[in-house]
Amino acid sequence: MDITKLRDLLESGFIRWSAHCLERMGERDISREDAKSCVRNGEVIEDYPDDFPHPSCLIFGCSAGAEPLHAVVGTDGEFLYFITVYRPNTVKFMEDLKTRRK
Repeated sequence: MDITKLRDLLESGFIRWSAHCLERMGERDISREDAKSCVRNGEVIEDYPDDFPHPSCLIFGCSAGAEPLHAVVGTDGEFLYFITVYRPNTVKFMEDLKTRRK
């Protein structure tokens, strides 16, 4: 997935937040600004081109306060959909927080 296109949608305000995402972000004390920051400064670390209902990807980036975050986002080409946002850990990811453990 092209991070530049995702950022263009973000900066243009073409954003949709899933109810699941907002609920989980609230539980995890992650703000919308933190989630947006993750996309602004992050990189795509996994691609899910066959995801339903839209292709999606996993982005590794940082919150507004420079805390590591993962954001799963998708797009239909018209909107950027935030699916979930969380703080990565070394249980599921290697020390770089980018490489998934097998």
